[in-house]
Amino acid sequence: MKPVMLASLVGAGFAAGIGAPRAEPGKQAPAATVPLPPPQPPERPNDLVPPSPQVTPLPPGRPPELATSPDRAGDRKPEEASRAAGTATGQEPAPTTPPETPLPPARPPELSGEAALVLTVAAPDDTACLRRLERLGVRFEALPPLSNGQCSAPHPLSVTALADGVALEPAATLTCRSAEALARWTSEVQVAARRSFDDSLKSLVLGGSYVCRGQNHDTDAKLSEHSFANAVDIMGYGFAKRANLTVSAVPDGTPEAAFLSTVRASACGFFRTVLGPGSDAAHGNHLHLDERERNAGHRLCE
Repeated sequence: MKPVMLASLVGAGFAAGIGAPRAEPGKQAPAATVPLPPPQPPERPNDLVPPSPQVTPLPPGRPPELATSPDRAGDRKPEEASRAAGTATGQEPAPTTPPETPLPPARPPELSGEAALVLTVAAPDDTACLRRLERLGVRFEALPPLSNGQCSAPHPLSVTALADGVALEPAATLTCRSAEALARWTSEVQVAARRSFDDSLKSLVLGGSYVCRGQNHDTDAKLSEHSFANAVDIMGYGFAKRANLTVSAVPDGTPEAAFLSTVRASACGFFRTVLGPGSDAAHGNHLHLDERERNAGHRLCE
């Protein structure tokens, strides 16, 4: 026999010996088992039958006192009555015309036309203010009301001198409140003059008081407080012994610089607006003082 065939027979026998288990002598091989079907579930108990479907209860009937009756038919709105009639006859109700919107009342005559543009503000009562001016030693006289378009002053005063004989050059046209602020501030200027120069203040050189114009002489700007006799421009100070001192930027460390700085700072306690050299180009040669009202009592001190 050829060696190749012999090797094949030996390999087949060896494989057969490994794959099939040998039966022990005297015992039979176990018979093959067949899987059984799963057992049937027990019957459903009678007490677990599904409940019968529940019926949603209807709402209670409408109370008789709220039911619609023939007597209450007249209380219906026209569109409701029409809709009810159409439903009863099976016809589509005819559309109803909505009521006309009432017109607003006519505008009052005083708020129409040129009358609405007139500034109607009650003039302040200056009785108490005039008494204070007299006590402060201010020389003044009442002027007729001023009115030029929106520029106005109902009770202007022509003020010629203040306490201690301090003259105003020229006389100022101011409201009583502005004149009082100027008089009280000038008392502080008098103290500063004696402290800085050992001299007495004799005059205030003014650049203007009442004039109808815009701020900084700009015709398109908001009206200046000068337009209401509520402002004054201080150009310089006159003294009894020394030469006049003009409002300007002077070298620091001099008595003149100390005096101008002191009186300018003190003005912020009497006026709501204080502008001067260094504020802007328009106020480089004078001290602008006014009583402009601002929100929350705000003051502009530059």
